[in-house]
Amino acid sequence: MRKPRYLRMMDAGPAWAALRAAVRVAEPRAEEEIPVEAAAGRIAAAPVHAAMSSPSFQAAAMDGFAVRAADTEEASEAHPIRLALDRAARPIDTGDPIPDGFDAVVKIEDVQIPEGSGEIEITRALVPWHNVRLVGEDIIQGDMIVARGRRITPFDLGALLSAGLTTVRVRRRPRVVLLPTGDEIVEPGSARARARGAIIEFNTRMLAGMVEEWGGEPVRLAPIRDDPAALEAAVRAALAHADCVVVNAGSSAGADDYTPDVIGRVGRLLVHGVNLMPGKPTVLGVTSDGRALLGLPGYPVSCVVAAERFLAPLLAHLLGTAAPVRERVRALLARKTASKIGHEEVVRVQLARVGERYVAHPLGRGAGIITSLTRAAGLLGIDALSEGLSAGSEVEVELLRPRAEVDRTLLHVGSHDLALDLLADLLPARSLVSVHVGSIGGLVALGHGLCHFAGTHLIDPESGDYNLAYVRRYAGGRAVTLVELVRRQQGLIVAPGNPLGLRGLGDLVRPGVRFVNRQRGAGTRLLLDLRLAQAGLDAGAIAGYQREEPTHMAVAVAVQAEAADAGLGVQAAARALGLDFVPLEWERYDLALPTEELAGLGDLVDLVRSDTFRAAATGLGGYDPGQSGRIVAQLAPS
Repeated sequence: MRKPRYLRMMDAGPAWAALRAAVRVAEPRAEEEIPVEAAAGRIAAAPVHAAMSSPSFQAAAMDGFAVRAADTEEASEAHPIRLALDRAARPIDTGDPIPDGFDAVVKIEDVQIPEGSGEIEITRALVPWHNVRLVGEDIIQGDMIVARGRRITPFDLGALLSAGLTTVRVRRRPRVVLLPTGDEIVEPGSARARARGAIIEFNTRMLAGMVEEWGGEPVRLAPIRDDPAALEAAVRAALAHADCVVVNAGSSAGADDYTPDVIGRVGRLLVHGVNLMPGKPTVLGVTSDGRALLGLPGYPVSCVVAAERFLAPLLAHLLGTAAPVRERVRALLARKTASKIGHEEVVRVQLARVGERYVAHPLGRGAGIITSLTRAAGLLGIDALSEGLSAGSEVEVELLRPRAEVDRTLLHVGSHDLALDLLADLLPARSLVSVHVGSIGGLVALGHGLCHFAGTHLIDPESGDYNLAYVRRYAGGRAVTLVELVRRQQGLIVAPGNPLGLRGLGDLVRPGVRFVNRQRGAGTRLLLDLRLAQAGLDAGAIAGYQREEPTHMAVAVAVQAEAADAGLGVQAAARALGLDFVPLEWERYDLALPTEELAGLGDLVDLVRSDTFRAAATGLGGYDPGQSGRIVAQLAPS
């Protein structure tokens, strides 16, 4: 086994500088001539000048009659004049050429046509070229339409075509060959896709889309097995038609990680390991003729972060353009976010505008959690010299979505429930996103103005009622309106057929029964602890009680994967994964909304009350939406 190590570990900035300095850019850059219709997004190789003026003739600017301005000098409201059709006035449509000898157009709305007279009557004088588009009004022959190095827009296509151009010279797109590696990698849809240990190859498909967006030409090859000779042969073959070769995976320091060695043999290894999280196992190198060799990590989030940090600016460098820059906003960080000193970190965040400020909620930070990118609205950078950021810090967030979309996003923080996904799907005109931190965490966030509303299902041990006491305790500084979302059935999620014959919470203490729990602060966890205490059962005797998952679906997945025998959750989660369910009790799940913002959340409340939502919730199984939308209580600030 090779000794684990990283070679030439560098910070991200110097690593990019080393790569940029080593890559050779041909001057002049390679060009090609393409049809104008295909040029959107391409980079102009030279200034593009108009071949003809637009318009190329004097044209009517609107529907009406072509006239001679001199013939209209005496016209007024008090003294209308008449002009003979054909001889002194000719019908004309917008865009038609002005007939020879005519120099103005009177609008059809300003004309009276006496019946049977063969004349028109006008009541205002015109000056020469009134309502006429002159030759070259838009573009004059020889005008520069597009400058060298400019990215051609769809609007430019119209200008180029109207200026008489049918082709344009553009810089050739850098060709990026993408090589996935790994014995465990299988193609989507293959017979092995569902086999134990198989990983569906999607990284290079993501990269291909990113390369297209950044102006390159992606070429994706079939996966290469974990064999250094095979990988080296594939890289050398790819270089026959590539400006850059990207090897995905095998870039770390494990026994089967051959990418650094292969890049070192094919070319010169510049960097192996970057002080970047995620993205540390990044490899940068160059061939002897200055073409880039990149090894990107196999974990998908690491792969994306490294690609954005190195591949995006590399393509911009090869094209002679500026690297892409996203819009940034200032936001309030909702939760403390620790970071390992010595490594720059990129944190994915959910983002929404709450009141007059943006609020950022950090998402899962695992390098393999691709949904942390699909759910994220922005990226938050933490400096390598920082140990993290405290809750309430003002931070700068790089937007992954348009600001307008973020501005119309509703942010839910609190307990997970599948009915929230229905709201997100059915809510018109704006997005709804959820951050799952448990019921108590949601009420705390609501109390601090860090969300638009919170989902909660906290049972009061003394009264047996739901949510009222906890709203007063954790969000009591605000006036809160509780709106019932659904009644739902809680119970044990078990394997199909319930092979262990579990019937209630008392069975969880049996030897050999493995449990999976919800996190502290979750309403389901509170319900479990209450019922265990009432039954005189010792939580410490339950194998797996300390194992926590953040959602009902995560609990169900643990049972489906045979990592646990049971977990407490809602019936809809069991049903979604084809598992069995042992019902225990019904509970009420409410939405806690700031009373002062209730009018602005009217579309949400209306949706909860709708027949459409009620039918969809019923279809999930284990839900009773009979009183959905009912106002449970309106609580004044305490």
